[in-house]
Amino acid sequence: MVANLVHRQELEVEVEFYSFALQEADDNLVPLPFPEGSESGNFLSFRERRIDIESGGHTHTASLTAEVWDSEPRKDASGGWEAEGEGEIESLTGELTICQMMGNSGTYIQLGRPHTIWKARVQCSGREAVHQLAQVDVPVGVEQYLVQLWPAGD
Repeated sequence: MVANLVHRQELEVEVEFYSFALQEADDNLVPLPFPEGSESGNFLSFRERRIDIESGGHTHTASLTAEVWDSEPRKDASGGWEAEGEGEIESLTGELTICQMMGNSGTYIQLGRPHTIWKARVQCSGREAVHQLAQVDVPVGVEQYLVQLWPAGD
């Protein structure tokens, strides 16, 4: 079966303290909201209804492309990816929010299906470059993420 792209969003992420998260949109449904329990040292950490993402730079604006698919898509091989990982996240509302250290960013990824467990593949490029640049400036768009999501049970 060929995977079909259902929805695509181009977003900006304000990275703080080397991290951000994708989290169930309703904080009340997340047992341990970001940044509680965050650990450094892993590109991705999967928690209940939350994905913690460790960035290459301390403070900067990253670009994030979120793709929602109807089944598992091919892995993107065109980005010169420096880090990648896969796991699952449950969404009861059908939306994920991007969370920063200081709270919810107000930016949402529309999944289109509530009460679903989603497979998530996250790929990142620009980690080394943003690590260097963020030491002297606040770079914009240097670090780039591709997040591919598809229903786990389909």
